Amino acid sequence: MKSTCIALCALTLCLISCKDGVKIQTSATTETNDTIPVKDTVNDKPLDSAQTEQAWKDYATPGFAHKMMADEQGKWDVTMTFWMNPDALPEAYTSTAEVRMILSGHYQETFYSGTMMGMPFEGKSTLAYNNKSGEYTSTWIDNMGTGMMITKGHYDEAVKAINLTGQMIDPITGKNINMREVYTFVDANTRKLETYDTKQGQKEFKSMEIVLKRKK
Repeated sequence: MKSTCIALCALTLCLISCKDGVKIQTSATTETNDTIPVKDTVNDKPLDSAQTEQAWKDYATPGFAHKMMADEQGKWDVTMTFWMNPDALPEAYTSTAEVRMILSGHYQETFYSGTMMGMPFEGKSTLAYNNKSGEYTSTWIDNMGTGMMITKGHYDEAVKAINLTGQMIDPITGKNINMREVYTFVDANTRKLETYDTKQGQKEFKSMEIVLKRKK
C-alpha cells in the first residue's frame, strides 16, 4: 500500500514546471582488436534436482514480509498533504483505500478512490517482495496519467520502515525526477508515507505526506 501513493505527487507536478536543463555529454570511442577474456561465472557444479526444487520452493513460498502485507488487508481512511515547493503552504485532501492480497497471498493490491483538486480520483498499486533478493517492488497507475511508476527498496527493522527509491516523469517538462519514499509502520492501525522530490539542480524537499488510518 506504501508505494501506491507515490504517484499522487504527480498531481502536484501539473502545477510546477522544472526549469533546469539536462546536459548530455558524449565521447568518442576507439575501435581495438584486443580481446579481453571473460571469466565464466556459472557454477561449475549445477544444483541437483532436490536442491533445485528446494530453491524454487523457498522462492515461491510467502514469508514474513508477505504476512506484513496481508495484515494491511481491509479499508483505510487516507489523508494526503502536498507541498508544491519547499516554501509552499500545504494542501490537504482525503480519500479511501482498500487493500487485499492476490495470487494466493503472493502480492498485495490496493485500490484508492476520492476527489482531488475537484476531480474524481482512482488509483491502483501492487506490492511485491522478492524472497531471493530481499527487495520490495511497488507499481502505481491512476486515472490522472498514462504512465506506470515503479519504486524499489528494503525494509529497515530498526525504524520499522520501507525505504524506496525510483523516478517519475514530470508531465510538464517530460524529464525524470528522482524521488525517495519512507513508508513507516506507525502502529497496527496507522501507516505513514513520506515522499521526497529531487528536481534537477534543486535540493531535495518533502513533497507529500500520506497518513492511513484503518477503518473501524
